[in-house]
Amino acid sequence: MHDMTKFYINGEWVEPVIPNKMEVHNPSSDEVCGHISLGSAADVDKAVIAANNAFSTFSATTKKDRLELLQSILNILIERNEEIASAIMEEMGAPWELALNAQAESGPQQFSAIIDVLKNFNFEEMVGTTCVAKEAIGTCALITPWNWPISQIALKVAPAIAAGCTMILKPSEIAPFNAMLFTQALHDAGVPKGVFNLINGDGPDVGTALSGHPGIAMISFTGSTRAGISVAQNAAPTVKRVTQELGGKSANIILNDADFTKAVSNGVKSCFSNSGQSCNAPTRMLVPENKLDEAAQIASKVAQTTIAGQPNEESTTIGPVISQLQWNKIQDLIQVGIDEGANLVAGGTGKPEKSGNGYFVKPTVFSNVSNDMKIAREEIFGPVLSIIPYKDETDAINIANDTPYGLAGYVSSSDIDHARDIASKMRTGMVHINGAPLDSMAPFGGYKQSGNGREWGEYGMEEFLEIKSMYGFAGK
Repeated sequence: MHDMTKFYINGEWVEPVIPNKMEVHNPSSDEVCGHISLGSAADVDKAVIAANNAFSTFSATTKKDRLELLQSILNILIERNEEIASAIMEEMGAPWELALNAQAESGPQQFSAIIDVLKNFNFEEMVGTTCVAKEAIGTCALITPWNWPISQIALKVAPAIAAGCTMILKPSEIAPFNAMLFTQALHDAGVPKGVFNLINGDGPDVGTALSGHPGIAMISFTGSTRAGISVAQNAAPTVKRVTQELGGKSANIILNDADFTKAVSNGVKSCFSNSGQSCNAPTRMLVPENKLDEAAQIASKVAQTTIAGQPNEESTTIGPVISQLQWNKIQDLIQVGIDEGANLVAGGTGKPEKSGNGYFVKPTVFSNVSNDMKIAREEIFGPVLSIIPYKDETDAINIANDTPYGLAGYVSSSDIDHARDIASKMRTGMVHINGAPLDSMAPFGGYKQSGNGREWGEYGMEEFLEIKSMYGFAGK
């Protein structure tokens, strides 16, 4: 049982200004696994003062200073990887292999990547006779989600430190314990007082206080598009920078010349990974009309061998979804898909057998889905796949782009040039060709209602920097 009811402000674990204890539930059993406190605007004010006081000193540190600090943090995160993975398995139900080798491991990966970026980064360059300087933007508010918790924290905190910013983190109150362990790692690594602060809380209280606070220069937010709109509206009166990574409804175009069985199988597995709780999951699978039945058969077999079970059992493929609220939403959307006339070829409503009180969802596949159906329009955030037939490649591209989102896309083909041609026509921030994995040095982000700005690598670090032109450097 975790009892983590304090906040981290100005280098110390402190009690909240107003006591407000909250239970945290294990989604695999619905049992209470610990407690945190929910913060208030008064806690935000304290953290902003601490961060602003630390900014003038920390922003003036050298590249060497920050590299040493980042390396110290990285070393501790590597040492504590299993401890953080255990917390993630408990608070969000991630199967152990996923929690250890993907979820927790993503924290050190992000710090390692930003260390490589900082080593080669130039904070000044000459443009004509002008010196263009890149300087830390100021105190940043970092608001992160529960679905990839330590990854989202690390990919904001690491570049913020590298840039010389100070910060206040509000992790998800639904899966908060990994963030508390991460915070202790930063403390033990010697992060100076006030540079990093943590306040737990919900969006309406702490999130709103952060996004509207005049003492904060930038908001970096990851979450739903609905919440992102609210953050941007709250930030607008103070004209602070807002970067957002929001929702997605990514299309997976499987071309006629692809290794069809492999492409469909891998597409289903990718959709179901992390129980479907990834913003860039390929939830719309687009296949040629004449291969629709074949795709449905392959996808059904994969779904039937996907086991939704307890995260500590070796046979488990996917764990539960995060909460009762999310489970209810997914069930409603599965029923909507049935009512709209999509062909249910695997899964469906209700819980899998022997799932107990956990929030488990049957791995579900719909075939013969049309792109105007609700299950093809809304981000379900669960293990639910929609297979959509297309007439030709022009039709496939039109279907793929017919969405308010634009985070990721996927293309499979035996001809790499063919795949690249299709990828170039997809209105998304990222395209995976033939199942290529993410690259921690490349930009991560989307078009349209999937957000603005970019994370990861040098592009992610640039978001935390202001640009200053200093004229009159001729001859220097």
